[in-house]
Amino acid sequence: MPTDHATLTRSSGLPPSLNPALLERLTARVAATADAVRVTTNAPYTGGPLADLPVSTPTDVETAFVRARAAQGAWAATSMRERKEIMLRFHDLVLDRRNEVLDLMQAESGKTRRDAFLEITDIAITARYYARSAAKLLAPQRRRGAIPLLTHTTELRHPKGVVAVVSPWNYPLSMAAGDAIPALMAGNAVVQKPDTQTALTALWALDLMHEAGLPTGVWQMVVGRGSSIGGALMDNADYMMFTGSTASGRQIARDAGERLIGASLELGGKNAMLVLDDADIDRAADGAIAACFPSTGQLCVSIERMYVAETIHDEFVAAFVDRTRKLQIGAAYDYSRDVGSLTNPAQLDTVTAHVEDAVAKGATVLAGGKARPDLGPLFYEPTILTDVTPDMTLYEHETFGPVVSIYPYRDVDDAIARVNATPYGLNASVWTRDGAKGRAVAARLHAGTVNVNDAFAAAWGSIDSPMGGMGDSGLGRRHGADGILKYTEPQTVAHQRLLGFDAPAGVSHRTWATILTATLKVLKGIGAR
Repeated sequence: MPTDHATLTRSSGLPPSLNPALLERLTARVAATADAVRVTTNAPYTGGPLADLPVSTPTDVETAFVRARAAQGAWAATSMRERKEIMLRFHDLVLDRRNEVLDLMQAESGKTRRDAFLEITDIAITARYYARSAAKLLAPQRRRGAIPLLTHTTELRHPKGVVAVVSPWNYPLSMAAGDAIPALMAGNAVVQKPDTQTALTALWALDLMHEAGLPTGVWQMVVGRGSSIGGALMDNADYMMFTGSTASGRQIARDAGERLIGASLELGGKNAMLVLDDADIDRAADGAIAACFPSTGQLCVSIERMYVAETIHDEFVAAFVDRTRKLQIGAAYDYSRDVGSLTNPAQLDTVTAHVEDAVAKGATVLAGGKARPDLGPLFYEPTILTDVTPDMTLYEHETFGPVVSIYPYRDVDDAIARVNATPYGLNASVWTRDGAKGRAVAARLHAGTVNVNDAFAAAWGSIDSPMGGMGDSGLGRRHGADGILKYTEPQTVAHQRLLGFDAPAGVSHRTWATILTATLKVLKGIGAR
């Protein structure tokens, strides 16, 4: 039997907007049977119960795919104008109902309201961009034919069919709706598995999309562990979009390869910030705060390593440490806190273990360095370490928490080599007063996105450009043309008129070969491609 949501909300101290009627409406959107096993999630701020969710079985997943395939054909037949209008209504609904989902994101993830609001802006930008760009990006494209004037060649784009989206807990609105939007605009149906901890936020986005006019069955949600329903998702999907750990990403890539379907994977990172010797100290120190501690460091593109020129190292570190120590940590459903809670006990365990290991092996704590159970069960102070060496776990392994290590450097070429000395390649940040120099350094860094005088928002928010990782940070891209074209099958239609490559009647093959040879030389001579 479902748990009484009124009891849950009272016991967890949730804001009034998260009333039992809302929670029951959202959980009812999970694709699961009426007698499904239930799971209760907990609010990170307090540790108290938050939501009672039905758990989908592999059979429920297969049923969701059947419904999605039945709906996808009609959805693909809708005009781009109709899809655009739905997406723009969704854009407005997200902005108009932002306070409701801000409360929801904070309750599920423990992040601050400031960090949650960034997800609102992200989804509004994403919805608007693809609403207004999809028609052009997906329109039939004339391509150069094999024989000028005689070959009429067109590139068409068809939807993949049903896309599986597996989204994480750390950015529950951005990663859920942000990856579904272009898939839907391309004419696909979507079956999505959000992380159970933050499933309510994803279900809220689904609920709003239906309010905006999305037909029933086109976007569906299943809830459950990857170990239980991941196989059913992979077995039925026509394309897989996954955000999560590198280890899981490798397995998904293997399984997708076996099935000969495409996959886009955003995985882990050990992102670096490079502070050049001419950087503005105050601006770089402010930037370091924004780079390291948003969503309590639980952000794929946040900074965990910092390389600072020796000539400004001490001054920069002093400014950064001072700002870090002044950050307001705590739980509040308003904009008064700078740093919130970690989301789950496993992250607290990882952060604690990484810092304790580093300190035991000689690292120095310049700020933070300990959990704050006085504020709540999963709070951890923003932490700055120095004297970090390769034998420490956090030297090369992702912490995914509010912890950063600082390293001085003398030579910029050596610093670039150290930034690149990682199997990851997701995001990086360069700070300098000279924009041209910063861009030149950025081009030498092994990362899918590099920001000059910004932490990550500049590249992430430039949604017309691709975003994704190199190496162990994944494959494929979201945003821009790549972010929607990956959800399509390209098709070439070539119509040959009059002559082809075969010799016409009455002309010998030897003579025809001579004519074609001469033609190819002429085309090269006039600059034809």
